[in-house]
Amino acid sequence: MADAPLALLAELTHRCPLRCPYCSNPVELARAGTELSTGEWERVLGEAAELGCLQVHLSGGEPTVRRDLPEIVAAARGAGLYANLITAGVLLDAPLMARLVEAGLDHVQLSIQDAEEAGAERIGGMRGAMPRKAEAARLVREAGLPLTLNAVVHRQNLPNLSRMIERALEWGAARLEVAHVQYYGWALLNRDALLPDRAMLDEATRVVTEAQQRLQGRLVIDYVVPDYHAKRPKACMGGWARRFLGVSPAGRILPCHAAESLTGLDFPNVREVSLRAAWEDSPAFNAFRGTGWMPAPCRGCEHAEQDWGGCRCQAFALTGDMRATDPACALSPHHAVLAEAVASAGAPDFRYRGFTREDILPSHDVRLSNA
Repeated sequence: MADAPLALLAELTHRCPLRCPYCSNPVELARAGTELSTGEWERVLGEAAELGCLQVHLSGGEPTVRRDLPEIVAAARGAGLYANLITAGVLLDAPLMARLVEAGLDHVQLSIQDAEEAGAERIGGMRGAMPRKAEAARLVREAGLPLTLNAVVHRQNLPNLSRMIERALEWGAARLEVAHVQYYGWALLNRDALLPDRAMLDEATRVVTEAQQRLQGRLVIDYVVPDYHAKRPKACMGGWARRFLGVSPAGRILPCHAAESLTGLDFPNVREVSLRAAWEDSPAFNAFRGTGWMPAPCRGCEHAEQDWGGCRCQAFALTGDMRATDPACALSPHHAVLAEAVASAGAPDFRYRGFTREDILPSHDVRLSNA
């Protein structure tokens, strides 16, 4: 029997006014008409708590696009879950903030695309986003909620990393996550424009390490590095279907946020089965649990129960075989593809993700009227 998951990622929607080229959402985005209803999310949150989840991350796309977000937060609170909102902040105004606080929101994680407005607009594809983010940070602070800033870094914004750290201090964040792009979904399509070389990565690591020491007691800085310069894989999400559970906007139950990229696995849907049935009995969830599935050189490796074979989505993206050894491992026969990708990086232009305006803004929804 699998241990209970600690956290649920509730992807409420794929709709978003930003068009970030590193977005980890699937290339085929779920349309508004397929999204789970308020009642369906209320049931899912109750099932998550019964299964043993302690927290829910309300994400997207942009979750504040959903007009029922306060009701969903209230359902999370009612189920006894710690509710974290992951948002770009550009739609977070004072009335919505007040409703979310009243509903029981516990924490806000706010993304930034760059330290300066011009860079943020180019990367996020939305004019005027930076002042809106600053205002969102102010609203979170005034509401008395803890604030985390999430800085997704890559070749195009790493020169401004020091300034992004200063932004976190200016905006009153208690925590900053400096996360190098992970190459799934839209990020994989834009890898040549996003992937840093080794010198850029080393400089970023130096900047973060210095800031962690200098700002100790003022700002907690978490640091996530890309696998493309690694010799050992990470335990992706703590291991396949070990500590993490996700639900897509259309209700697919997933062991990681990128799992929909894997072909050949049939992921169950909350409209058909319970979270518990999916977690405990689904062949897709059990496919890569433990070590019995592992090929050589993973099988018998002393690190097998530490990295759990690395990332299945990355193995599939880079080799076409989700059962292959993660190329991030130096022992993988495919390890060279990472060096080849780094060597070919440097493209100047992005391929932006996104919907048409009609897809993002249904006729009955006015929340994006100024986006």
